[in-house]
Amino acid sequence: MFEAVEELLVEHADLETRLADPSVHADQNNARKLAKRYAELTPITRVYRQWRQAGEDIEAARELAAEDPEFLAEVKDSEARRDELTEELRLLLVPRDPSDDKDVILEIKAGEGGEESALFAGDLLRMYLRFAERVGWKTELIDSNESDLGGYKDVSVAVKTKGSAEPGQGVWARLKYEGGVHRVQRVPATESQGRIHTSAAGVLVTPEAEEVEVEIVANDLRIDVYRSSGPGGQSVNTTDSAVRITHLPTGIVASCQNEKSQLQNKEQAMRILRSRLLAAAQEEAEREASDARRSQVRTVDRSERIRTYNYPENRISDHRTGFKAYNLDQVLDGDLNAVIQSCVDKDAAAKLAAAQEN
Repeated sequence: MFEAVEELLVEHADLETRLADPSVHADQNNARKLAKRYAELTPITRVYRQWRQAGEDIEAARELAAEDPEFLAEVKDSEARRDELTEELRLLLVPRDPSDDKDVILEIKAGEGGEESALFAGDLLRMYLRFAERVGWKTELIDSNESDLGGYKDVSVAVKTKGSAEPGQGVWARLKYEGGVHRVQRVPATESQGRIHTSAAGVLVTPEAEEVEVEIVANDLRIDVYRSSGPGGQSVNTTDSAVRITHLPTGIVASCQNEKSQLQNKEQAMRILRSRLLAAAQEEAEREASDARRSQVRTVDRSERIRTYNYPENRISDHRTGFKAYNLDQVLDGDLNAVIQSCVDKDAAAKLAAAQEN
């Protein structure tokens, strides 16, 4: 492990020298790549230097302890510190998802439960918007299909960082664990008997693709236009401005009806299509990405749940990690960090275990 770190330290120093050269910044794309790699290596470099310093502290304390036993406590403290740094370094060396710093398109779809499920989909949307606001991300509503009571049959939103994110703190790095079926247990607004019902909504998260990342051939697309509609089937406008795009080779479909013009709806639908095609390509190319994708929602069925929101007990439970807390009201107001961190920690532990086996 430590031989690999020494090589990374050399690379880090080389990157620092290159980034200090003004001529490197003439090519902005290359400069961004170098800066991104430099940012990835900086935490490893810092922790490794601290680890090395802890080793020197241990040796110094042992020498002093040979003459004065009171320094034995300092030896133990330094050894404990080095053990902590060793574990931290192991985690930092776990291969990272190359999409971690990407922005995402997050889609929420109502499932079983009818109108109550659509209302819950609206609650999830608000939760994610509030979470994005708390961490300083930008959000953009791409498309939505509202229900009669003010919920959402389906809704798509882009979530973006402002500037560059710290390694492991990008939008995809945090929100990729949200993909799956979310189950709610509560008394619906439509329930007159006060009985607790269970319904579900599906969340799909895909990294947003740049145009250069996904090649789309115009002849591979079928583009249909239709009239936008709102709650109750009421016409939103009187022209065929809504757009549905089908990628014929894969059968992947993306649609948008929120914008007023057909051209704007086409552009937004293409954004969604690109992100879905990128995710599909990553599935095929990388087994790990495929495994992660399979954990996301296929059909909005309560049996495939990843998380339960229990209103009567004010409880949030993540079924993948075993995380449980009784602050559901705060979570729904965007306080999602602890829930997401439980997923990050479990994922890192699994990757570390796999790396150690190899």
